Amino acid sequence: MDLKLKQCFIAVDDFDKALAFYCDTLGMEVRNDVGFEGMRWVTVGSPLQPDVEIVLEPPSANPDASPADREVMAQLLAKGMLRGVIFTTADCDALYGRVRESGAEVLQEPTDQPYGVRDCAFRDPAGNMLRFMERAGD
Repeated sequence: MDLKLKQCFIAVDDFDKALAFYCDTLGMEVRNDVGFEGMRWVTVGSPLQPDVEIVLEPPSANPDASPADREVMAQLLAKGMLRGVIFTTADCDALYGRVRESGAEVLQEPTDQPYGVRDCAFRDPAGNMLRFMERAGD
């Protein structure tokens, strides 16, 4: 099988704040910015991985979602209950310092884990959990 990850999706409630975080703080680049049926999707990615993208989307991007479903999604996002992503980095401590200085909510300071990584965790401006890990020996 020839199978590779291309895109993952992260719900955001404020594109300006999300872009400042993902691009200015994390160093990602905007690859696409699309509007459709009153919604917006912005694709970002690391310059180090041109074939992998993160799509920033409204909390309920499905145009068929009911108003009640949209409200539930917005509430889950506000509580930080939607899943985020895990990034790798060559220097967890340096990344931690840069992200902390941005004002992002710290969930975990850099910690050596028993399964062979050093990692830290933050919430993005929308409340999504993001983890950053450095593999031992990298």
